Amino acid sequence: MSGADFLDKLLDGVAVERKPLGDLGELVRGNGLQKKDFTETGVPAIHYGQIYTYYGLSTKETKSFVSPDLAKQLKKVNKGDVVITNTSENLEDVGKALVYLGEQQAVTGGHASILKPGECLLGKYFAYFTQTEEFSGAKRKYAKGTKVIDVSATDMAKIQIPIPCPDNPKKSLGIQAEIVRILDAFTELTTELTTELTTRKKQYNHYRDQLLSFEDGEVEWKTLEEITLSIASGRNKIRNTEGVIPVYGSTGLIGFTKDAAYSGDVLLVARVGANAGLVNAVSGEFDVSDNTLIVRPNDSWNVRFALHQLTHMNLNQYAVGGGQPLVTGGLLKSLKVPYPPINEQERIASVLDKFDALTNSLTEGLPREIELRQKQYAHYRDLLLSFPKSQEVMA
Repeated sequence: MSGADFLDKLLDGVAVERKPLGDLGELVRGNGLQKKDFTETGVPAIHYGQIYTYYGLSTKETKSFVSPDLAKQLKKVNKGDVVITNTSENLEDVGKALVYLGEQQAVTGGHASILKPGECLLGKYFAYFTQTEEFSGAKRKYAKGTKVIDVSATDMAKIQIPIPCPDNPKKSLGIQAEIVRILDAFTELTTELTTELTTRKKQYNHYRDQLLSFEDGEVEWKTLEEITLSIASGRNKIRNTEGVIPVYGSTGLIGFTKDAAYSGDVLLVARVGANAGLVNAVSGEFDVSDNTLIVRPNDSWNVRFALHQLTHMNLNQYAVGGGQPLVTGGLLKSLKVPYPPINEQERIASVLDKFDALTNSLTEGLPREIELRQKQYAHYRDLLLSFPKSQEVMA
């Protein structure tokens, strides 16, 4: 079934009209409420900044609370209301919506508006719609400011919202609820995968710590100078668009060049700046920028084991200098590391590589699965919330 057929079946022949948000519910601008007003317990409170840093699309509980005395002075948020951000440093975060589903009345403050949906609008349906390109384009027309972007409650009320069969509120809410049900299912799946990823990362860190920790006397310890062929800085300063040889810098691939300066399996360590000590592994033919150290292990130090070992050591802690942290080749050469037999190195590297692929790889494992589910969700969200526009609205 095509996207258009799917939507037609869902609508079952009913008309879709676009109506100003202000006609679909009451919009109340918040007032007051600063972070210094928060208390450990009290009346649930929603701060506008938390809507784009902490909450998802809906919540039954609030992160913060205020005293009952202050709550009396603030605008009230009831179950089913939608709190919308009016202000942010970027347009993307303006118009973010949070559906409040808590039983206890909450409050909110300035830089936010409260939408109290009327009989033809489901709060969560509207919240999902705020994630679409159509809503993004509409709020852009009303946005004011440069460093701080604001869309007032008055202007927010003018934004057109597609409503199926508005003349039959019961049927309209039923269609909206079905759209919400489908999108909730995708959102829940992504949330479950993200939770699993967090658990797997904790497991990975635990096993990595165990596998890379050795008791005194259990294995030899050697300096990096003893188990490397060389540790030297890259020299590349020139990139071009015609070359096919990758040029690596402190954070990974930064460009291409025509001629390879290095080859083989090596580790790259960021030498200077905020990323000083960051470790990457590369192979094949390549060049390296002058802000990166090239660590070439000898045959007795497995390169994959070395990658996990140096990453686990957090080389940034050895950086010198204040404003511009620096990790030098001389410093690396002097560091001592546990040095198990090569077959044990290979075993440990194999285990950690599998965990790493599961928790960090963008081509496989959970991150890849989450990315696919997010794309699937975005596809169905756009499909379910993209309604044909009448000539009157388009004019």
